[in-house]
Amino acid sequence: MSSHCDTGTSCAITIQMPNPDSVGCIERFATFLSFLLVIITFPFSLFECFKVVQEFERAVIFRLGRLRKGGARGPGLFFVLPCIDTYRKVDLRTVSFNVPPQEVLTRDSVTVAVDAVVYYRIKEPLNAVVRVADYSASTRLLAATTLRNVLGMRDLAQLLSDREAISRLMQSSLDEATEPWGVEVERVEIKDVRLPVQLQRAMAAEAEADREARAKIIAAEGEIKASRALREASLVMVDNPMALQLRYLQSLNTISAEKNSTIIFPFPLDFLRTFIGGPGPSSQQPIQHV
Repeated sequence: MSSHCDTGTSCAITIQMPNPDSVGCIERFATFLSFLLVIITFPFSLFECFKVVQEFERAVIFRLGRLRKGGARGPGLFFVLPCIDTYRKVDLRTVSFNVPPQEVLTRDSVTVAVDAVVYYRIKEPLNAVVRVADYSASTRLLAATTLRNVLGMRDLAQLLSDREAISRLMQSSLDEATEPWGVEVERVEIKDVRLPVQLQRAMAAEAEADREARAKIIAAEGEIKASRALREASLVMVDNPMALQLRYLQSLNTISAEKNSTIIFPFPLDFLRTFIGGPGPSSQQPIQHV
């Protein structure tokens, strides 16, 4: 810190902050002692100095609390100094977890229980170690909160029909929030939506009434089409009387195929009038009186 005062009343003070990247004398001395320890205990010190990380892992190294330059190490073999270097392994594989069932109040005031599954992976190992204490627990809590917030802006009908759109919205929201932590959310899926029992019964009754209404409409449309076909058939039979007789025979064939004991045969009434009807009033002779 340096100060400079003019002849007047004003005075300027300059403060020089230490460079965080510079290495102090104590750190240099500790590093020297660590190298000396490795040389003295050679070759046994090699078992503590050389570490191996797998293909799907990365190692973030700290020397005396400072993050070492060069980024994360791995995969393969890397070198650490005993007593002054610490490292933390980060798994880069995709991890999945279940979001516990959340009691959500939808926009139309319906309480539902919804659970989901989230798939994520570490994209930046340095940020996952340095910027957040526990990226796994933080992502889980954020997923539960995001699930409640997203579903609270939807109606029950949208929740049941637009699951894919809700999943994509949750994924984009989680990915944007976890990007500073070095976490990439790959996929979000809604597993189950549990409705109250009374609401399930009401929805089942509504669906059943809707199906019955559609069935009645379809049956009425069928009756209209059948009546039109019968009208056209009756016009054909009027023009050709033999068609009616052929229809009688076809009906008899259909009834006899079902092995019924009683067969109803239609018989024209005009043919029976000659047997059941008496002489008409015009055929009676007047009575002559003597």
